Amino acid sequence: MARRALPPTASDDEVLALLDRYRCPVPFHVVRTRFLGSIASPGPDASPIKLVQALWGGTLPAFDNLDAANELIGALVMGLWNRLTRHQERSAPFRLTRMNVPASREGLVALARLRREELDGFVDGLFGDQERLDVPERAAKALDALAQLRAMVEATRVLADDASKPAEPGEIAVTLHHFREMTRIAEHEMHEVVLSCTRARRQMMPTLPARRPTVH
Repeated sequence: MARRALPPTASDDEVLALLDRYRCPVPFHVVRTRFLGSIASPGPDASPIKLVQALWGGTLPAFDNLDAANELIGALVMGLWNRLTRHQERSAPFRLTRMNVPASREGLVALARLRREELDGFVDGLFGDQERLDVPERAAKALDALAQLRAMVEATRVLADDASKPAEPGEIAVTLHHFREMTRIAEHEMHEVVLSCTRARRQMMPTLPARRPTVH
């Protein structure tokens, strides 16, 4: 009996299962933020189909038949991409992935890595192949804030991953609390980038050149 294809409005869990089936090298939490950045991007090459291909290095995986290809593309574009477009409204802010981790060195490393990858995914989606983009002033400020947050997150990951450095449970618990606040700030700044760029496209607002944030 032939396997029933997923509807194009596939849920996040169904999209995740498809990514696993086709061995997508990009984790789902990065796919989400990369798509969101591309949705907001004022760049000339922003395209959901190109972004889907880029998940597999520029070439889609091999499919058994046309229905299988339509299933994957439909789930990612008609499902995930279209759901993420609602975050262009102020009343629908984007939420980063929530992750319950133990108050341990390993838990802190895992959470820091996840947040760094999400932030990198958003910037990658926004800039695409461009090193510079003309964005509204508010978006440029938000990108600066995100770059600073990214640097703090990565510095925390490196420190926590160094077994030669002390990491008492109480200190880790405090750091995890700080991460919750940093997550809230990152979500706010990402939303401001999305809102500012969306408004600029609609109103042709004056823009400022922004350079892709330097990875620290």
